[in-house]
Amino acid sequence: MKIYRAIDLFAGIGGIRLGFEQAFESSIKFVFSCEIDENCRKTYRANFDEIPEEDIREYPIPEIEDFDILLAGFPCQSFSRAGKRKGFKGKRGNLFFYIKEILEEKQPEAFFLENVDNLLVHDKGRTFLTIRNILESELKYYLHIKIINAVNFGLAQNRKRIYIIGFKKNLQFKFPKGENDDIKLELFLEEGRREEKYYLSQQYLNTLKKHKERHTARGNGFGYEKIDPKGIANTLVGGGMGLERNLIEDEIFYDPWQPGDNPFKKKNNEGLRKLTERECANLQGFPDNFTFPVVMTQAYKQIANSVPIPVVKAIAKEMKKSLDEEILLKTKRNLQFNLYNYI
Repeated sequence: MKIYRAIDLFAGIGGIRLGFEQAFESSIKFVFSCEIDENCRKTYRANFDEIPEEDIREYPIPEIEDFDILLAGFPCQSFSRAGKRKGFKGKRGNLFFYIKEILEEKQPEAFFLENVDNLLVHDKGRTFLTIRNILESELKYYLHIKIINAVNFGLAQNRKRIYIIGFKKNLQFKFPKGENDDIKLELFLEEGRREEKYYLSQQYLNTLKKHKERHTARGNGFGYEKIDPKGIANTLVGGGMGLERNLIEDEIFYDPWQPGDNPFKKKNNEGLRKLTERECANLQGFPDNFTFPVVMTQAYKQIANSVPIPVVKAIAKEMKKSLDEEILLKTKRNLQFNLYNYI
């Protein structure tokens, strides 16, 4: 059995790595990882017993151990609809060229790249065309590209991402077909009454309502949103009002606000709360034993910026199948060649 060596670039908390470990099981070994965010490195270490290198821009490429598969959820802020749309002119966007340099020098068998779906249309498609030309025309990789929604892979979250798979040889590869598209959010929620910290204060809820009314009057759709437990969640987003786009109506918290009370000091009387960190982790497919040894705000950010594990796992299984079949074909050709020479 071949042990595939892999590297984990811009690793975050290791979501892509986790998906590949689940798919490859004992036939994958990680020989290098990097992540610049200190809090993400804490979570990565807690779950993989490994501390990633910090900044790929400062790490000599020749010192990276040779590997077979490159994994990278390369920074997407410069390509995102929510970002400043700087593309390759942005500092984060430029990090793609470090992937190019590593692929160029190390020539691995395959790579797995993940980004926001908006990458396809950024700068009228020129950003994606540049990426594709580099990978396909300059580096000579055979590409497979698809936008996949996590909701089609057993997660109650509407999360579309683009996946770019590359092979050094023209291998047979098909993206996995999604299943379980009728999944419901309620299956991902924790049981029992939530802690006070997850409930919105009456004052904050009043502010959200006024904010939404102003935007609605202008014809905008921005604002908080209450999610039906029998439906699916909006895309998890770190920072800003991301959590307020996925509010749940739960049991009303003890002694809620009533007219005449101070709205700053009482919880809302509608039972509206944020998803818990564990519920968000569930919506990304993280196992129960995956821990977040950071403060709550960082945990939310890390989970939202990670990847849907079941999607990664399903793609990784297909990649392994393609790579294994190539090994079998190569072995068969060698046996036939040796048999011919013997005769």
